[in-house]
Amino acid sequence: MVSLETAESALKTLYLGVVSEQLNINANPLLAKIEQTSNDVWGKEVVKLAPYGVNGGVGAGDETGNLPKANGNNYAQFKLDLKNLYGTIEISDKAMLASDNSAGAFINLLNSEMEGLLKASKFNFSRMLYGDGSGLLATAASPSLGAADEEGTEILYDTVYFDSVKNLMEGMTVDFYSGGSSSTYKFTKRITAVDRAKKGVKFDVDVSMLVDFYELYIQNSKDKEITGLKKIFSDSESLYGVMRSNNFWLNPYVNSEANNTMSITLIQSAIDNIEQNVGGEIDFITCSYDVRRFYLNYLNTNRRNIDYMNLDGGFKAISYNGVPVIADRFIDDGVMYLLNSSDFKLHQLCDWRWIEGENGKIIRQNGNTPTYTATLVKYADLMCDRPAGQAMIKNIKS
Repeated sequence: MVSLETAESALKTLYLGVVSEQLNINANPLLAKIEQTSNDVWGKEVVKLAPYGVNGGVGAGDETGNLPKANGNNYAQFKLDLKNLYGTIEISDKAMLASDNSAGAFINLLNSEMEGLLKASKFNFSRMLYGDGSGLLATAASPSLGAADEEGTEILYDTVYFDSVKNLMEGMTVDFYSGGSSSTYKFTKRITAVDRAKKGVKFDVDVSMLVDFYELYIQNSKDKEITGLKKIFSDSESLYGVMRSNNFWLNPYVNSEANNTMSITLIQSAIDNIEQNVGGEIDFITCSYDVRRFYLNYLNTNRRNIDYMNLDGGFKAISYNGVPVIADRFIDDGVMYLLNSSDFKLHQLCDWRWIEGENGKIIRQNGNTPTYTATLVKYADLMCDRPAGQAMIKNIKS
């Protein structure tokens, strides 16, 4: 007989291990390369001493002269607050009763809920890896009523148009903020449809007249997401609590020429800069889909072999001199990142686990409704020990 106890046992013993592996290894090829550790986690913070430069206790001298003065390594203290990452499933009492006499039906019910949770979690966790921690998904740019696009097609009145829809998916529950320096929360809606060709989005309520230049964030997530790649390459005054202006070694290599053309020289120049100035070794290249097409076209045009690689987590990649090149939907058009994955750590208080209530119960009733929920949680954040050992090429046009 199916019961809450049956569901509790299944979620704890059958699903948790599988879900953890899926989210830690199979969610994203970059995440699969990054070490996940509980080191340097102190209470609710990640606090780490990051070395930079070289040891100062080296020198030459006379046969009987003084030895070099000891001058140890240089260290900076990096700090981050652990981010709270959640994923919730919901099962109705009616659905449980409907599968009461069939273990198979109950397993199908749980499988369906867990697959939906995994899909959403993989999408959002991958998105966070390439964000800056703010959680900004898109900025609205709705045209006036009755306007037409450049092809003369009438724009729908009940659709909101955005600068980008890469981070948006049907079913997402999002918060609207007014944007700007005095950004304030306005309301929360759910996405029902995404027109990727025109960058238009429909919501469960028509808000097209209310949202000019409003910003979208995942519900309750503004400024609460993990510190992704964009933060390292941003022009923010500080990184991990250390001021960039006084610490040039915090600044990664960025090629932001207006019109970069794909070539071996373009890529190798970034790699050479890292090797010469930092001593790092690039072992992972990730880029937008258009940049991967430019790279493949370059190889074909110059009659170079296209090598393929198999990566951890079941991912496949093309290769640049033995370094995997992966395209990711969450990277801005025209951008390529060149990374040393060993410089990154996902610091975590714990691995994925179910939130437990009284008596260790993980399934609880939703207030006065006939539904039950269970919530996965992970307290973690991403930190790069050596920001200057990473590189980005922008504005790749062809």
